Amino acid sequence: MQAQVMSAAEMAWWARNHHLTREEIRAALWQNRALIKTYALRGTLHVLTAEDFPVYMSALKRSQAQGTRKIMMRFGLSVKDIEGLSTATMDLLQAGPLTQGELTEQVKARVGKKVRAAMAVFWNIFRPSFSEGWICYGPPRGQEVTFIRVDQWLPPQKEFPETEARQILLPRYLRAYGPATPQDFSRWAGIARQEVKTLFASLAEEMVEIEVADAKSFILREDYELLRASSFADQALRLLPSFDPYMLGHVDKSLLVDLKNYKRVYRNQGWLSHVVILNGKVIGVWTYTRRAKLWSLEIEPFEKFSKALRAQILKEAESLGEFLGVSWELNFK
Repeated sequence: MQAQVMSAAEMAWWARNHHLTREEIRAALWQNRALIKTYALRGTLHVLTAEDFPVYMSALKRSQAQGTRKIMMRFGLSVKDIEGLSTATMDLLQAGPLTQGELTEQVKARVGKKVRAAMAVFWNIFRPSFSEGWICYGPPRGQEVTFIRVDQWLPPQKEFPETEARQILLPRYLRAYGPATPQDFSRWAGIARQEVKTLFASLAEEMVEIEVADAKSFILREDYELLRASSFADQALRLLPSFDPYMLGHVDKSLLVDLKNYKRVYRNQGWLSHVVILNGKVIGVWTYTRRAKLWSLEIEPFEKFSKALRAQILKEAESLGEFLGVSWELNFK
């Protein structure tokens, strides 16, 4: 689950399982350690299952480490500087988790002038340690995040060869997002296109090539017949939060949202709107404001909604209000 904004990540879980509570999600993340928060796909913050953590890290590590190193070298750092920074980070976290502020100040005392100068302008100087799978987010201290060593947070992790890890990840991606193209997977995972092309070729027998919107796409062979015979028994409506993974699985968004409404969903500077999804397609956006315990949700339809559709949205909003533990009101623009 993409997790730049944790409240949005929690709502994304609710959208998929209305029986979940926020307390269960937070317990799985900070108490039971069944979930782990770290940088993963596309170098962005995600929450992964602890079980899947080594698969993702092994599949993405080299690509992410190279990308992170390239960016940091633009700030004047050498490979030796970056390695020294990671060593200092791991040494300081040996005694337990530290807040980002605490770790930053303590690292400054251990590195040279050039690294300190980079720390003043680079927004997350600890990314190399995240990219290697050495550190992750620990339990927050009030409003402050903490970082902790993975070997202190999770039990010993199984190591996967990169190719094996990627051959596990690709079928999972196709099961969630297929039909999809190699370009889609490359963008989603943050892996170079040429490497993805080789990966697709290695799993060719597990896939079927089909045509979607005049483009060649791939789907898992075992899913193909099932999906061909499927249909919507009922209208599937969901209120998805910003940065929901469903909205980020493909390069071409035309099957998700009409071009005339694209900028209302995929906004400037990488921000995504909260969206209303009906049978897989965006039919509107929504916003919310909070005043004490009152949560006000406003729906902005792309086309006029029927009474039946409004009733479905009302039901979803009611469930979301229960999930958030707030009183709520619903308005349509």
